[in-house]
Amino acid sequence: MDKLEKIRINKYLASQGYCSRREADKLIQSGRVRINGRTALLGDKVGASDKVELRGAGSLAKKLIYVAYNKPIGIVTHSATDEEEEIIDNLELEEKVYPIGRLDKASHGLIILTNDGRVTERLLSPERLHEKEYVVKTSKPLKDSFLRKMGAGVRIEDYVTKPAKVRQLGQNVFAITITEGKKHQIRRMCAALGLDVIDLQRVRIMNVKLSGLKPGRHRILKGDELAGFLEALRLPAVDKK
Repeated sequence: MDKLEKIRINKYLASQGYCSRREADKLIQSGRVRINGRTALLGDKVGASDKVELRGAGSLAKKLIYVAYNKPIGIVTHSATDEEEEIIDNLELEEKVYPIGRLDKASHGLIILTNDGRVTERLLSPERLHEKEYVVKTSKPLKDSFLRKMGAGVRIEDYVTKPAKVRQLGQNVFAITITEGKKHQIRRMCAALGLDVIDLQRVRIMNVKLSGLKPGRHRILKGDELAGFLEALRLPAVDKK
């Protein structure tokens, strides 16, 4: 495995949801953590092929799972209030997974969930240039100048968005592919150009497409779809056993 794929043992334990990094350091210093049969040391790094054990708890390895979910309008990504419903309330899976990134309450469409702590930075960092595609319906008909400006980059407050791929789908409907993810970015871009968004749906993240997935339903990524997703993130393929 490429050395870049390995992470510090304390970060690994935290990514598995077992404890915080600080607590992991204490476990390592107490000699309770083992890597491939030897006692772990602070600063040790582990990869997907390494066996990590905690004395008294057995192997900490878990089944990695990657999920595509079609979020309906009105469902929040996470941190719901008492009156709200969030994504994980609608999922019944053996493994606990977490949404990667956000999709605001008024929007709908594709979001990826996983228990693989390595995915978050690799997927969300704008430097990675991973594509996310949306279908947007506006309050008024589109003009050529609007589409051109959306594609070239739009100033939203003190920031100019990166160039995007834009194509018109209807009188007031267009598709846009971006590689960044500022808060409410597409809605703010449209507002800056004088149009309100009345519907926003995310239909693709990298090679993962919404396809025929119905609102509120999910599918487990596998086969070529999963392989392509992991390869683009420079993560090792999941063991098929």
